[in-house]
Amino acid sequence: MQPTDAKKRIQDLSTELKQHNYNYYVLAMPTIADFDFDKKLEELSGLEKQFPEFAQADSPTQQVGGEITKEFETVKHKWPMMSLGNTYSEQELLDFDQRIRKAIGDDFEYVCELKFDGLSMSLTYEQGKLVRAVTRGDGTKGDDVTANVKTIHSIPKKIEDGGYPEHFEIRGEVFMHRKAFDRLNNDRIEQGEVAYANPRNFASGTIKLQDSREVARRPLDCFLYFLYTDKPVFKTHWDSIMAVKSWGFHVCEHTKLCKNIGEVMDFISLWNDKRHNLSYDIDGIVLKVNSYAQQQELGFTAKSPRWAIAYKYKAQQVETVLESVSYQVGRTGSVTPVANLKPVLLAGTTVKRASLHNANEILRLDLHEGDSVFVEKGGEIIPKIISVNPLKRKDNAPIIQYITHCPECGTQLVRQEGEANHYCPNDEGCPPQIVGKMQHFIGRKAMNIDGLGDETIETLYQKGFLHHISDIYDLHLHSDDLKKLGRFGEKSINNMMDGIEKSKQMPFEKVLFGMGIRYVGETVAKKLVAYFKNIDSLIKANVEELTAVDEIGTRIAESLVEYWNNPEHVEQVEKMKAQGLQFISEEKEVVMASDKLAGKTFIISGVFEQYSRDELKDIIEQNGGKILSSISAKLNYLVAGDNMGPAKLDKANKLNVPIISDAELLAMLE
Repeated sequence: MQPTDAKKRIQDLSTELKQHNYNYYVLAMPTIADFDFDKKLEELSGLEKQFPEFAQADSPTQQVGGEITKEFETVKHKWPMMSLGNTYSEQELLDFDQRIRKAIGDDFEYVCELKFDGLSMSLTYEQGKLVRAVTRGDGTKGDDVTANVKTIHSIPKKIEDGGYPEHFEIRGEVFMHRKAFDRLNNDRIEQGEVAYANPRNFASGTIKLQDSREVARRPLDCFLYFLYTDKPVFKTHWDSIMAVKSWGFHVCEHTKLCKNIGEVMDFISLWNDKRHNLSYDIDGIVLKVNSYAQQQELGFTAKSPRWAIAYKYKAQQVETVLESVSYQVGRTGSVTPVANLKPVLLAGTTVKRASLHNANEILRLDLHEGDSVFVEKGGEIIPKIISVNPLKRKDNAPIIQYITHCPECGTQLVRQEGEANHYCPNDEGCPPQIVGKMQHFIGRKAMNIDGLGDETIETLYQKGFLHHISDIYDLHLHSDDLKKLGRFGEKSINNMMDGIEKSKQMPFEKVLFGMGIRYVGETVAKKLVAYFKNIDSLIKANVEELTAVDEIGTRIAESLVEYWNNPEHVEQVEKMKAQGLQFISEEKEVVMASDKLAGKTFIISGVFEQYSRDELKDIIEQNGGKILSSISAKLNYLVAGDNMGPAKLDKANKLNVPIISDAELLAMLE
């Protein structure tokens, strides 16, 4: 291939694959098969190797993420990130328009923009390259989150073409699309983690994660809407927006140039209805005077510009009747109350149910049977009851009492100190928990068993073939009985058996995650397996030994100890061991750097500035040292960082175990 042809092909493939990445990760709406995407990516990679001079800085072939941020540096904004004045009143908008007219006359235009419900971000570019991304913070300074922002597909890392200034800042809003939010939130719930209330909170939590690899797995998007330069480049805001769009920035296509306040009001009315059809949340409209010269003339108050204002939509609210309260039992035993409502139209959809979250929420609302309630669908995805209309309450209406026993199995519910939710502890006898655990176990992120699906698990449970996870591995004993059920053909049974047999090769961390222990998600499972190496050591570990593992807190440790205290859980492990599942980690070959720590034993505890605990563990093992799981007289050194548990420190002092810092550990290797 000629260089000119290669350059064009690389550009075309890069553009196409970036769009496919955006469709897949950000919009959760793929438009190409995985196989076709992989073939195009493979072609691009080959061309970049052959013609490296044409490879783009943000090519889809480059790994996204991977930087660990110990602390976010505080950065002062060159141009303050001011907040906008806002109003819910159309009359106040008309008053705003009159103030503008008195100051600059009648010859001006407005630019109307959707007000995205996300978090503000300032991006700095030098020579067309993204060099810094900073949060709003307090408006004068914010956190440097550059490594995380570079993982967002819609933000250019390098602008290829265009007449852009050598130095500029561009402001925008980072947000998450609703489909992506639903998918990720459901994953969190499946793993027994706390769900986020809305996409804005999820986006905000994601941008402050310390591991940019994890940020890259969470599909964020960003609309850009304001350009700052040292010297004026454009005369109007509209011209600047059109320009940054041509440079490759993601600009909302619904932004509109309006000639007068009448057109602004029409725009506000239009999006009051259409906003519910967007794939992301907006909570209002922003209007800005278009001319930069007129903006300068109007100036600023102490907190906000005088040339812009935000009109905020009121969250849609309707009144309906509470018909009953039912209770859902999740895979982890969490019991969630749900309000069953008289059907009512809200934000374009018919609402029949609303989440009540937990017992505290029922108390806060003071719910009674048959109450007339106000339901809102604002920033929350799921409708929620805001309040009760006491004027319509019937005399002597009974108060809603949160249930004391599981609605599925009758077991008395428990609520641990400091937690809002009630739980059913009968995980071995409660039907939705049993079925949910097995469905979780076979899932793609756990054992990934082909030929088995959620409906099949439900059917096999109801027919008596499955009651525990280990029963999945005895299904081959019932092949003839399965054929008699009528819904399973010989081919589907063979596929199921092949998938089950193949899953026996899945690594220990997948098995542990698949078991569905509360608070043990994918990352926690990997940490535990890397530390304890085998299931027997993990089962025997106490709270102190478990919290010695990097990022394992007391809540997770107590959950594990409680889980293994149930003999049925240990019995299940023994059955799965006998069935050939993996309960020993695949040991990585340790490349020895020296034997300077040979014969010495260590425990690492606390938080360190320069290294993670896993990195210190690798350093010790690569130099001949050994990591112990608990403090004893056999321990040679306790490597202590910040926030180490006081109990561990006391025990080390009582046993006269030398306590050293990470710097002292490294000095031993010099």
